[in-house]
This record gives sequence, structure tokens and C-alpha cells, in this order.
Amino acid sequence: MSNKDLLDNIKKLRELTGVGFKDCKLALDETNGDLEKSIEFLRKKGIAKASKKMSRIASEGLVLVKQEKGEVSIIEINSETDFVAKNKDFISFCKELSDLNFRVKGNLEELNNTKMKNGTLVKEALVNLIAKIGEKITIRRANYFDNSRGSNFYYVHSALEKNIGKIISIVQIDGIIKGKNDDIGSKISMHIAASNPLAIDSSGIKKDVVDKELEIIKAEILNSGKPKEMAEKISQGKISKFVNDNTLLNQIWIMDPKKKVLDVLKENKVDKELKVIDFIRYKVGEGV
Repeated sequence: MSNKDLLDNIKKLRELTGVGFKDCKLALDETNGDLEKSIEFLRKKGIAKASKKMSRIASEGLVLVKQEKGEVSIIEINSETDFVAKNKDFISFCKELSDLNFRVKGNLEELNNTKMKNGTLVKEALVNLIAKIGEKITIRRANYFDNSRGSNFYYVHSALEKNIGKIISIVQIDGIIKGKNDDIGSKISMHIAASNPLAIDSSGIKKDVVDKELEIIKAEILNSGKPKEMAEKISQGKISKFVNDNTLLNQIWIMDPKKKVLDVLKENKVDKELKVIDFIRYKVGEGV
């Protein structure tokens, strides 16, 4: 193979894979200039590179939402740095995944084994992207809301562009009448993004979460020198406040501190009471 042919093939291989000059030359040398075998060689090498990166922490990235015919999907895809989260290849990958995630209704296992536009499985495309960009990238979590039990609303905070941001919340509400009280849905989804409730009401907060918080509260009060009986009484008041502060219906409404979310739902009733069926809030990297 002449130097010109080699350089042409290196250029083609770089365009096809996004891999650097030296790795492309090595792949072509190893496969006697066969482009398809070179791509396979680089993919295998990419898998090796990706596996080394899996020990790193990917806490940046993007959250994406897609709505169609009243149904909504959400997905979080993480990178190691915010720099990569702004990379056009990463964003393009995330957008296509958001579309596919809607199609598979938030099922990550099915998503990973779904073909992308170029015919590559998502899990293979992920490895290729990791090899190309040089950072750990993870498809962290996904969810889906149909419209069988209520109307869906979402809010994007710190939007990079339409339906892409750092925090996205979705809420499903029963009792919404289009054109009459549907504006309240968007406002409540905004409230969720800002206030980060743990559950709709007290029944939705896990017992171990409440027990752990109560344990911390009691320890703090006892360490301050209060007697045990007084600590017990004070802790009950504090745990009640913790539950109220972290349940959507009992939270102070972000648009009017004199009201709770429950009050706002009652005020916006038309034909029947408004009821929050479910909600979700994704913040990039939260809990990683």
C-alpha cells in the first residue's frame, strides 16, 4: 500500500470511528489495510479502553425529556465532565437515545439492545462514544409516564436547549380539564424541580428514611444537653416538620408562601378534585 493510500485509509477510518491518527494507523497495519476489520479492531480496543474508564465517576451529563400524544419519557445520561456534556457528539447521542427511550417506554435493558439509526446497538454505540471521547459515559436511569391515569406535565431547569437540561421534573395529575386548569400542571412540575419532594404524601416516604432522620434528630437534641423526655417530645415535632417539608402536598407553594400545594390543587378544581398520581425529578449526578 502506497503512503497516499495509507493516508487516505487513515482519513476514512478516522471519519468512520472518530479515533486518533496513531490508533487508526496501528489498526490498518494489523489488518493489512482492511477497513472493516480495522473498525472491528478499534471497537475491540475501544471496549478495553472503556472498561478501564468504568472505575471513574460520571456525575455530569444531561437529562432529556420527550412528550408525544400526552405520554412522556425521561432519561439521564452521565459523563465525567461538563465539558463533554456540551460536546456535539455527546448531545447528538443523547437526543437519539431520548427518542428511543420513548419508544421502549423507559426500559433500559430494552434500550441498550435497540438499534440506532446507523444500525449499531445502543450498548455498542456507547462503547464507541467512550472510546472516541475518552471519558466514562453511562446511561444511568430512565422512566416513562403513559396518560391512562392522568395528564402529564414537565419542566426543564437550566435548559441547554429544548427538552434538555440539568434538572427535569414530570408530574401526572388527574382531574385536569384542557383549557380550564391545565396551566397548574406546569406550575406544579416547576415547584417539584425547585423543592425536590421525596413523595406525594407521608405514606410515600420509606419508613427507614423517617427512622434514620428521627435517629439523627434525637442524637442532636441529646448532645445539646436536653433530658431524654424532652428530647423525645422535641424530636416528634421535628420529624413531623421533616415529613411536611419533604412531601409534595404539604410543601409550601413556591409561588405563594401562605399556601401549600394541597391548597393550590383545591383552588384549581373544575369538575372534580385534582389529584397528583405520580411525579419524578431527575437532577444530573444526584446520588452518584
